[in-house]
Amino acid sequence: MKPLDKKIYLASKSPRRRELLRQVGVDFELLSLRSDPGRGVDVSEDVHSSEAALAYVARVAREKGAFAWKVLHLRRMALRPVLSADTTVTIDGEILGKPESPNEAVAMLERLSGRTHQVLTSVALHYTDVEEQITQVSNVRFAKLSPATIKAYCATSEPYDKAGAYGIQGLAALFIEHIEGSHSGIMGLPVFETAQLLQKTGIKVL
Repeated sequence: MKPLDKKIYLASKSPRRRELLRQVGVDFELLSLRSDPGRGVDVSEDVHSSEAALAYVARVAREKGAFAWKVLHLRRMALRPVLSADTTVTIDGEILGKPESPNEAVAMLERLSGRTHQVLTSVALHYTDVEEQITQVSNVRFAKLSPATIKAYCATSEPYDKAGAYGIQGLAALFIEHIEGSHSGIMGLPVFETAQLLQKTGIKVL
């Protein structure tokens, strides 16, 4: 079933994802999910015991989309495709989430310094009889970072709402020697893969 218009719902609070969708001309309406632990969350982002990074990021993206699809029905909103996504950073098989303190951000960046890590972004699409998902993996190599550089970066606001304590679209672009994969995927929404998913519901990006 094709949507009556070309608009989608974006089940994400990420400003980077909004920016990337606008960049490629996708019309969307925000469908924000609660993510404040103090007020309750709609979809838990806790890592399950022994859960690998690939399974984790795919599960969270899928659960966000499934919950948002239920919300549409409960609120009797117009039915349109729901796009959801989740991004995580992993190194040595360990998931690095969003740092909760400057000390945690420093520790993450010290671990990434001079090494290659992986950024995983999973994108899920829900719409009537369509449930599609794709996960994009990029390798990112950091230069060796001095303690002074890490301290200066962690004194900014950048690290604290991003997995792995950095954002490629900000000052941390100075740290990156090489990427293998998708620049937009590292930002939080792989544009190429997302366009492929949207086409499955009849929405052409270009």
